[in-house]
Amino acid sequence: MAQSDMNTSDTTRPDRSARLGGLIRQIPTRVWVVGFFLLLVPSFTGGFVQYQIFGWAFVLGLIALSLMFLGGYGGMVSLVQMTVAAVAGYSVAIFGTSGVSEISMGWPWYVAVIMAIVMGTLFCVATGALAVRTEGIYTIMITLAIASAFFYFTRQNYTVFNGFTGFNRVLPPPVFGIDWRAPTPFYYLSLFCAAAGYFAVLYVSRSPFGLVLQGVRDNPRRMAALGYSVNAHRIAAYAFSGVLASIGGILLVWSNGQISPGTASIGPVIDILVIAVIGGINRPIGAFIGALVYVLLRTYSLDFLEALNLSGERFKLLVGLGFLIIVYWSPDGICGLWERFGPKLKPRSARGREPGREPGREPGREPGREPEGGNDA
Repeated sequence: MAQSDMNTSDTTRPDRSARLGGLIRQIPTRVWVVGFFLLLVPSFTGGFVQYQIFGWAFVLGLIALSLMFLGGYGGMVSLVQMTVAAVAGYSVAIFGTSGVSEISMGWPWYVAVIMAIVMGTLFCVATGALAVRTEGIYTIMITLAIASAFFYFTRQNYTVFNGFTGFNRVLPPPVFGIDWRAPTPFYYLSLFCAAAGYFAVLYVSRSPFGLVLQGVRDNPRRMAALGYSVNAHRIAAYAFSGVLASIGGILLVWSNGQISPGTASIGPVIDILVIAVIGGINRPIGAFIGALVYVLLRTYSLDFLEALNLSGERFKLLVGLGFLIIVYWSPDGICGLWERFGPKLKPRSARGREPGREPGREPGREPGREPEGGNDA
């Protein structure tokens, strides 16, 4: 029996290593180039760009990535992800230290962070246990209802959430003697968490669990007939997305230094959906592209409106117009636009030298011979 377990362990470990190695090899060269560029951003930008543009985009992108995982791989559009981030943010303030010492427990920062991730994940799992019983528009409505209920509950509860005021002075711990709220340290902290979340989603999507989840998305009845538990896989997907959103919520609170009911109001809840759709809800990188576009519009639209002698409060109008334009031209977001027009921008010679393909010939097909199986796609 022990020999059998040893053999099973020996065969499982190479499979995981091979899957991880295959994942690294499948990452396009442009992703590595972008990653190298992001590492060098602090060398030629100021604190405003590092903190308010890129840092904010990484945080929102990580929360939107949790929505992308549910919607893109699981077929479940959840509007509760910003609420999950708020639960984690409130947990950091309650279990850790803040300016409201009457409520905060003052636990060590690492315990408070772990508890925040656990609380946010449990909240997401509980929401998923209710949402998996619905489909389509009903999933959207029930998650929106939960998000709305949490918002109004935090406004009215002063014992735990301190009501409308919330918590202030929720600051990151000075680990290694570094002020992580300074522009450059926070930039690298948020970049690391965003990259870890991105690669984690890629790895999980190619794992057996991720493949089964995509099968559940495409045909739940067939997967159930094959013996897979549809609801169990969906709830597990909510758990994984809850971890991503919780980490994003912790970074969100540390960047703002405070949290209040407005963090999880209806506006920010919808903004996460807008970010995911703008970038492309079917691709992990789309969450960060959409977040960067959203942050740029929100930051610089105020100056644009004031230059036109319009109220800066109308910046939501520009965000909405940008959303409508992108969705009109590409339902798959900016990533869809790139896939549609990117190949046309390549030189004709480069298009004819695609790997494994000869000009005028489909891959895997011999001249004069039809592929087996007819035209079945």
